This record gives sequence, C-alpha cells and structure tokens, in this order.
Amino acid sequence: MSSTAPTISLEYFPPRTEKGAQGLAAARAELKLLKPSYVSVTFGAGGSTQDGTYATIKSILEEDGVDAAPHISCISSSRRELADMLEAYRDLGVKRLVALRGDVPSGYGTMDAAELRYANELVAFIREQTGDHFHIEVAAYPETHPQARSAQDDLDNFKRKVDAGANSAITQYFFNPDAYYAFMDSCSKLGLDIPVIPGIMPITNYKQLARFSDTCGAEIPRWIRKRLEGYGDDLASIREFGFDVVLGLCEKLLDGGAPGLHFYSMNRTEPTRALWKALDL
Repeated sequence: MSSTAPTISLEYFPPRTEKGAQGLAAARAELKLLKPSYVSVTFGAGGSTQDGTYATIKSILEEDGVDAAPHISCISSSRRELADMLEAYRDLGVKRLVALRGDVPSGYGTMDAAELRYANELVAFIREQTGDHFHIEVAAYPETHPQARSAQDDLDNFKRKVDAGANSAITQYFFNPDAYYAFMDSCSKLGLDIPVIPGIMPITNYKQLARFSDTCGAEIPRWIRKRLEGYGDDLASIREFGFDVVLGLCEKLLDGGAPGLHFYSMNRTEPTRALWKALDL
C-alpha cells in the first residue's frame, strides 16, 4: 500500500424538494465530522440541476469547512455557459471539478448539435479557460462504459481525457476488485499514471441497486445478487450482508494500493459513516 495518505471523499446530489433539502442538511451535519478530503456534488440528467449544484457547493464551502467539487456536464451547455460557470466557481473559491459528458437529455436529438460532445473536450476547454487553477477529476469505468463499443474503445476514451489534462479519476462503482486491478493494469500499459479512486456504493436496498446497476453497467456478481434476492424484503438482513460485502471490498482495495475511496452517499448518513468507522479512516 502507498505511504501517501489515501484520498477519502464522498458524493452528494442537490435536493429537489424541501424534504430532500432537510435530508441533505442532516447528512452534511454528520458527515462533515468525518473530515473527508473533499465532497463532490452531482447534477441531474442533462444538467437539469446545475443551479442546485452551485447552491449546494456554495453552502458546503461557507458552512461545512470542507472542500467541495461540483460536477460539470458539457452535453447541453454552450461554451459561453460553461465559461461563465467556471468563472462563477472560481470566484466562489472552488479548486476541484468533476468533468463529465453527462447524460443526453430526452428529446435532445444527436450529440452533433452540442458544442462540446465528450468529456475530453470539456477537460481541454477547462484547461484553455482556466489553466491549472482547477484539479480536474474525470470518470473511469473498470467494467466498461455501457455505451462504449468495446473495452479497448473505452480505454482509449479514458486516455483522451487524461491527455487533455485530467489530474485524477473516480470510477463507477463495482463489487469485483479484480475489475479495478485489471483496469489499472490496462492503464499502466497505456502509460496512464494518474490516481484512479474507486467509487464505493453502499448496499442498503437491493431493488434500487439492481435498477441503478442495470442502467450504468455495474455488475453485481452472481453470488451477491443471489444472496440479496434471497433476503426478499428483509431490509435489515440486506443491509447487514451488504455492509460486510462493501467493507471487504474497501479493505481489499486499500490493502492492494488503491489511492483512496469515493463514497456515493446517496445523501444518507449511516451507511457511509459505518464503513468509514469500520475502516478506521
């Protein structure tokens, strides 16, 4: 394992309702006590919650004393809109960004209409506009992006993002550590040496997890899926088993040299806090 302290971060999403805002406020109040390296804040499909992203980032920076990184999507934003957004975040004191293509909104048509179509173009644009001001995170897919034509094509896309100026990457969540190590071996063969932080998804609700995984291409190994299916609606057993699975995964990743962990908190406190405590982070 590297002697460098691991980067341990977590992710929030902007609330859309008053109840959601209360839930996020409660999660932030508790999770900031864990002193994460930073937190990231997502946007909605097609950039539908970019305003919510900015407001949440501003609140975290002003109230929580934690570094915050907004997710920025290029697929439905013009160069002018992106430049204004970068200026606003720089003025706010943001030093880190998560640069993503983003989901194509319903009814948007083809990506040919977009001024920036891919994440590597967004990374290059950020560098063009702001130089080295921002630490840029990009996405990585150990089990291959669901829209990629092949695993090699997906690796080539990742290389383009690194070549454009990405500093580090966060992976889509996965439950098979071999997928991560195989991806890192492939990156090494391509000469890519930026830190790639595993994304960690706590298991608390099997039906929801299965739905997410089918959409994003994350594999739930058969033995895990069968055990979770066997618990039916017994949420307590699902959470207990899920905790053991994810804790074991985190331990293997850190022991194997992963440079950190990025927890997808889903704006909930207990799953992330319990893993954090068990890992003695």
